[in-house]
Order: sequence, then structure tokens, then C-alpha cells
Amino acid sequence: MRTLFTLAVFCCFAVSVSAQEAMHSMSDTHRDAQMRQLGAQRSLLVAMADSMPESLYRDRATPEQRDFAQQVHHAASAVVFIAARYFSAEPPQQPDTAATFNTREGLKTFINTAYDFAGDVLKKQSMESRMEVVNFFGQMDIPRWQIWDEIHQHSMWTAGQLVANFRKNGMAPPAFAFF
Repeated sequence: MRTLFTLAVFCCFAVSVSAQEAMHSMSDTHRDAQMRQLGAQRSLLVAMADSMPESLYRDRATPEQRDFAQQVHHAASAVVFIAARYFSAEPPQQPDTAATFNTREGLKTFINTAYDFAGDVLKKQSMESRMEVVNFFGQMDIPRWQIWDEIHQHSMWTAGQLVANFRKNGMAPPAFAFF
């Protein structure tokens, strides 16, 4: 009987350790996917900034919409805002908005600064932090790892709205690329 009990305890311990290892492995694999998502977001926004003539950066597809540069800025600044808020990271200093909104170089610098910051925060996030559950904007409780997926969703949804700016001006948006 004692041998049976010892075997049962050992099996439970082995399953527990195996489950923890699988959870860490999945989370690390998911973190890698999230890093690729950040890269895809950055690449798309940079491609949009490169594809739109600077003379149309302040153009709106509709009167109610943000202009092109404001929409790109919104996508990238949300990444910084959310990462700083939910991972207690000090956000980078904001560059001059006149350059950000009016020049290709300024807009690309803003995008790259935002995604450099987010990538660094994600790389440094501990496993314990990834598993911690937090309330996300008063809407729902989610594990911190899921915040990166929410950032991705917001960035891609916001960037998708920029297609109207290209179409309005008779231009094709940058080609879609898989990450």
C-alpha cells in the first residue's frame, strides 16, 4: 500500500512538473509569436509611412477621420500607452509632433521608437508577469500575456483604416505581408 501511495505521489508530481514545463514552453513560444506580431505591426506602419507622399500626411479620407499621420501616430502611440500602463515601464520621451505629423522621417522615427520600446518590454516580461491576471481597461480580467494580443488587434485594426486614405488618392496601399 505504501508503494502504491508513493507511486501515486510521484505520478502527480511528474504530471505537475510536466504541465508547468509545457506552460512555460507554450508561453515562450507564444512570446516569440508576439515578438513577430510587433515586428509585423512596425513593418506595416513603416511601409504605410513610406508609401504615402508627405504632402498627404495631413489628408483625411473623411472629415470625421483622423488624418493619415494622426492615424499612424494613434496606432503606434497606443502600443506605448498600453505597454507602459500594464507593464509599469517608463515610456520613451515623445518626439516633436510637428516632425512626426509632417515628415516621413519624423513619422518613421516615432513608429520605430514605439516598437523598440514595446519589444524591450515584452523581452523583459517575466513568466510570473505573463501569467498574472489584470483588469484590462475596466472591461475584463485577462492574463498579462494576452495584452500583447490585444495590442496587436488594435494596431492592425487601426492601420487597416488607412487603406481609405490610399484609395481616396487613387493609390494602392502597401502589399499585405504575413508575419
